[in-house]
Amino acid sequence: MSRENAPRRGSEKRRAIIDGAREVFGRDGYTRASIDTIAKAAGVSTRTIYNHFADKGELFREVILESAAEVRDAQLADLDRHLGKIVDLEADLNALGRAFTAVMYQFGSHFSLVRQINADVGHIPEEVLAAWQETGPQQVQADLARRLAELGDKGLLEISDPQRAAVHFVLLVGGEVRSRTFSGAQPIDEDELNAIVTPGVEVFLRAYRPQ
Repeated sequence: MSRENAPRRGSEKRRAIIDGAREVFGRDGYTRASIDTIAKAAGVSTRTIYNHFADKGELFREVILESAAEVRDAQLADLDRHLGKIVDLEADLNALGRAFTAVMYQFGSHFSLVRQINADVGHIPEEVLAAWQETGPQQVQADLARRLAELGDKGLLEISDPQRAAVHFVLLVGGEVRSRTFSGAQPIDEDELNAIVTPGVEVFLRAYRPQ
């Protein structure tokens, strides 16, 4: 192999390892997943995996952070799309609520990882859990809180605690969907989704619209 091709081949193998690991971790969880199984899924040797990653923990960290970043970017785009310019507050919040729930199906492999994390949380390094939250969910919640605060500044909402309001919004539009579908493991049709999101937004607005 030429020196020019070596870095590219190394990058391709690293990509294959991460993709294989995401599949295995999402199916088997962190504890049960083995480097041997990941190597088979990636089509590489275990030696190749250890050439790129020190251990299973480092590999899992890479997988969940990359996956969380993909979902984060999609949700930040949804926030900008639906709350960047308000046309009809209730309609825009409904559209955002549907987008926030649909993301579980748009990124099915990520939420397979999330389900496994919830089941295996006691065995996953705390640093990895914290890095995942900082990379994905916390950034999305912070941006949602910022945008809700801006709506408050414009007089469209009455908000004293934007962070708490962001939590309330996510729970009201998505909590029931996550519970009923086991975080996206089971399907839900569009009518049923709307029947959950719409009243969730109505309750949110009752709580936060100026009186």
